[in-house]
Amino acid sequence: MAALGEFELIHRYFAAAACAAPVPGVARGIGDDCALLQLPPGEQLAVSTDTQVAGVHFPDRHDPFLLAQRTLAAATSDLAAMGATPVGFTLALTLPQADPAWLEGFARGLDVMARACDLALIGGDTTRGPLNINATVFGRLPAGQALLRSGARPGDLLCIGGPTGEAAAALPLVLGERDPNGEGDGELLARYWTPQPQLLLGQALRGLASAALDVSDGLLADCGHIAEQSAVALLVDAERVPLTAALREAAGERALQLALSGGDDYVLVFTLPPAALPGLQASGQPFHVIGRVAAGSGVRVLDRDGRDITPAAAGYQHFGGPDGQA
Repeated sequence: MAALGEFELIHRYFAAAACAAPVPGVARGIGDDCALLQLPPGEQLAVSTDTQVAGVHFPDRHDPFLLAQRTLAAATSDLAAMGATPVGFTLALTLPQADPAWLEGFARGLDVMARACDLALIGGDTTRGPLNINATVFGRLPAGQALLRSGARPGDLLCIGGPTGEAAAALPLVLGERDPNGEGDGELLARYWTPQPQLLLGQALRGLASAALDVSDGLLADCGHIAEQSAVALLVDAERVPLTAALREAAGERALQLALSGGDDYVLVFTLPPAALPGLQASGQPFHVIGRVAAGSGVRVLDRDGRDITPAAAGYQHFGGPDGQA
């Protein structure tokens, strides 16, 4: 079989995909040196870049169909965290070789997630080297309504868009350290490989939430960003942290620890003035109140008696370690 050239690769697997079709907001997509985006008057552009590296973010042995979905979902979750409506994305692929079977699976998975998130593929690049995937996503939102990390105030409620810890509990399955034989193992694997960005929740939070972000490095670690940038303390009520049956089955006594410190959940955590609670409840979007904002600094976990039971491990840092310590 003849070697697959860069431009043939792009055309065959990506430019011809359904997610690369023209959509509103994209004046020009694949085919020129730059994509052209056309935003309605009074709107701002939200942009985020996410990199996935083999052996760091995902195992060398993987299903490319699932990997593509995970890659794009992780990037798109940042749009949800800002309250943005998706527009398009670019893809930069560094490949050790142009393997048609891998590319076919990856392209299919990318198309599935792109269409689920209403994202158009509008450009990118390919090159040769160790497997590295970079997705840059673009969204739009009304000017001045972006959800930031810096607006939390004492008295606000601390809320989360869904359970955490399942992706971390899936790691032994993903790495082949144990076989998937538990009743909830399929749910854990789905949370790891095909997270669902909470785009509708993010849009519902515009004008209601005082601060927000998505949980990628661990609930406590990411709450720490809100605490720092808002100059407040976040108090997490341990008994109100949602734990799924699948997580309890897989992790046992470690379930709460994984829910607090495990990463790759891609659900939204946000602070909400109490007066905004009925409005968010009326939106029908799923969320849980798990604590409150207080004066002070940092993030603390409290038991039912108000005792501080904050674990030492807060989350993951690429240049520190799994406990978030440098």
